Amino acid sequence: MTDYHLGPFHSINAFVADKLKSFSTQGLSFETLFSLMFRERENILYERSEGYRIRKTTYGEAREAILAMAAALRRRFSDIPAGEVVGLYMDNSLAWIECFWAILAAGYRPLLMNLRLPPDLLAEAMAACSCRAVVSDGRRFDVPTVIADELTDGAPEEPDRAFGTELLVMSSGTSEHVKVCAFTAKAFYYQICDSYDIIQECAKVKEHWDGELKLLAFLPFYHVFGLIAMYLWFGFFSRTFVHLADLEPQTILNTIRRHKVTHIFAVPLFWEKVYTRALAGIRERGEDTWNKFQKAMDLRRRLPGAMGDAFSRLAFREVRENLFGESIRFMITGGSFIDPKILDFFNGIGYRLANGYGMTEIGITSVELSNDRKWLWGGYIGKPMTHAEYRLDDEGQLWVRGEITSDYILCDGVRTENDGWFCTRDLTECREGHYLLRGRRDDLIVGPDGENINPNLIEPRLRSDDAAVCLIALRQEGKTVPVLLAEVNRYLPQQRLKEIESGLKRRLAEQGLTGAVNRIVLLGEPLMHPEEIKPNRVRLARELAGGRLRVLDPNEKRQETAAGELEQKVRSCFAAALDRSAGEIGLDADFFTDLGGSSLDYFAVISALKETFGLPFPQEGGNLRSVGEIADYIRRNQGNE
Repeated sequence: MTDYHLGPFHSINAFVADKLKSFSTQGLSFETLFSLMFRERENILYERSEGYRIRKTTYGEAREAILAMAAALRRRFSDIPAGEVVGLYMDNSLAWIECFWAILAAGYRPLLMNLRLPPDLLAEAMAACSCRAVVSDGRRFDVPTVIADELTDGAPEEPDRAFGTELLVMSSGTSEHVKVCAFTAKAFYYQICDSYDIIQECAKVKEHWDGELKLLAFLPFYHVFGLIAMYLWFGFFSRTFVHLADLEPQTILNTIRRHKVTHIFAVPLFWEKVYTRALAGIRERGEDTWNKFQKAMDLRRRLPGAMGDAFSRLAFREVRENLFGESIRFMITGGSFIDPKILDFFNGIGYRLANGYGMTEIGITSVELSNDRKWLWGGYIGKPMTHAEYRLDDEGQLWVRGEITSDYILCDGVRTENDGWFCTRDLTECREGHYLLRGRRDDLIVGPDGENINPNLIEPRLRSDDAAVCLIALRQEGKTVPVLLAEVNRYLPQQRLKEIESGLKRRLAEQGLTGAVNRIVLLGEPLMHPEEIKPNRVRLARELAGGRLRVLDPNEKRQETAAGELEQKVRSCFAAALDRSAGEIGLDADFFTDLGGSSLDYFAVISALKETFGLPFPQEGGNLRSVGEIADYIRRNQGNE
């Protein structure tokens, strides 16, 4: 059955072309965008699982809710003039979509607030754009705050004043300076035009499954990647978003399979987690299975075009069934560097994972759409989109300009018009029109011999299963000292720490970097803060110099506290989630700061603990972050203390 919900149109291309033409002729405003985005009122906007049921909300139902919310907002903020900034502090949900449009329909400019920013940076960004109020899912702010649930009463009313004229997006804050970038409906129009060019060049992007196209609502809508590449590109054409209840790995997999998700867009950290777990699962099935998988992957790399695709569909069907299933049509990674071996894996087993590029300041500007393995599997970000233009300067830095970029940028109280070439500071190569990122200009380190050291090229060759690494520049006595930081489990025994240090020295020697990197530092804490999507080298160098990082001495002896049977069971749950041996996990080791666990890993632990002990556990960690704390919690709640 083929049912793409295209109304009177007989092809996807005709449907898309008509909507774009209507956007152009009716005026490049958010009001026009709203009317066209919600034109196909019977199409399903949002799906979520509620027990054994799947609850579906149509575009028409959401439109009615938006108009009612907009009227309620105008009443609540009657003393705030039209055109002022109103923040939206909310995680991905149907309510986020409805509140976003309600703020615009009420005549305000929405500020998409980054939930991952610490309070001080969030307050800084709000002050920079004079945010007058906030619509929130529960958190209160110093400015007037309305909880989204309070806007559900009342009847829909057609707007009695013009829609807001722009929206404001926060950067991730990994550079320690939050930027606020303003986008207009005109920029969004050209972003959507570029999405049409994408589906014309790469038919895989527009493929449906059983007549449906569904995106997993994984990336935050408040981030430029989630806002444009997910919500804007597909919401304009009335496709469906699938709600993700939490980040527990099994929840993600179950949601994808149950809802027959077709598209997943995520940051490299997500793909790396899935890749690592997939390989671990294959290894667990024995040496014969692992060797067969490796041989099949080697053969797949040699097979061209359609022959290789056909081989993948047959040879790796079971691998796909253990991951996302067969409904997946297209996947994109973006936001930071991704190891080509991860692209090699996903594309090799029969999925389509492409690398994309964009920044908060410029929107989404390229995606690798080629079928050629050397581009798609090699980490390339593709060619610039139709309404974006690239150029490289003498240092290899990428500059971007186009009609899809933000209008202006607010940073440290200064407004900068973004009306020309924007320097991304990303070091880039161009081969046959395809672009490949080589790292950040800001990250380059001038070594003792005067040669430039590019951490992004070196780090993938140095990391191991035992240690994530980050190369930083430390200033000592007026000189730059290249330092290799290695994140390890601080509860490892002394001998194991020495082995890790020796392994790093050996790999440095193999890369000819023994004299270039002056120091190796083992850290007993994560390289990244929870709000970061990649290590912040400037912060790490400052904190190392200030003695604020937990440095491990391989010559320091450690003792382990005795553990009982209950602690051993909890420890086993930790070990399974983190893909470590139980002996590496200390009783008082913090799951996040000491063991390097992510929220995805923690959800896996909680799931295992629930199944093992039959008790409810808090989802966010709280004070239950170590084996000892969780064991005490279990004793209290089972009445066994």
